[in-house]
Amino acid sequence: MSIENLSFSSGEIIEIKAKPNSSKSLIEYNITNQKINVFLHSIAADDKANLELIKLFKKQLKIKVEIISGFKSRIKKIKIL
Repeated sequence: MSIENLSFSSGEIIEIKAKPNSSKSLIEYNITNQKINVFLHSIAADDKANLELIKLFKKQLKIKVEIISGFKSRIKKIKIL
């Protein structure tokens, strides 16, 4: 299943796994373990990866998100705005 086929509603909180310093920037849904992986080109320093994550959700899925926990962790909880 493609990530674009998933539906998200405003106020929903989802858990994602960020993978900074990747060779690609994309959001992927792993159907095997039903998790969302976010590959980020940016490094995990100075909030660069967190900012890229927010921009990537807006660009790829056309939704606004905010990180609510896991600012310094690979496992993050984000809220759909």
